[in-house]
Amino acid sequence: MKTDEEWLRTAIEHSRHCLPSYAAYSVGAIIVSSAGVELARGYSRETEATAHAEEAALARVTLNDLADATLYSSLEPCGVRTSRPVPCARLIAETAIGRVVFAMREPPTLAPGGGAGMLRAAGVEVVEMNELSDAVRAVNAHLFGDVRR
Repeated sequence: MKTDEEWLRTAIEHSRHCLPSYAAYSVGAIIVSSAGVELARGYSRETEATAHAEEAALARVTLNDLADATLYSSLEPCGVRTSRPVPCARLIAETAIGRVVFAMREPPTLAPGGGAGMLRAAGVEVVEMNELSDAVRAVNAHLFGDVRR
């Protein structure tokens, strides 16, 4: 069975499918069952210009599939959203997903963040793996002023 780090690295690699945008982060998300089976994945702007990775992945599963699942996201699920009425953290909290693992907190560059706190308040276990944040920064170099990619 893959480790949290392996799944999260896979989500980060999946985020490379995103077309860079100066108005949104490039994010990858993967939902994995408690048995370690991948249920769905998604990336930002995959289905439409304002789609977030977590929402794209959630759209591909039924609520029955999510009992005790883990969602791996390269970036902290959003706690505030201007393009839709419901932020990703709340969408996740309204499912049976029991764990969220991400590599980097959402920087306040585009929105104030806060998704991890919302998830914890809803009883979701949140694991932050900062050691992988450099990989997320590399995918989003266009937003951080870093031309290395």
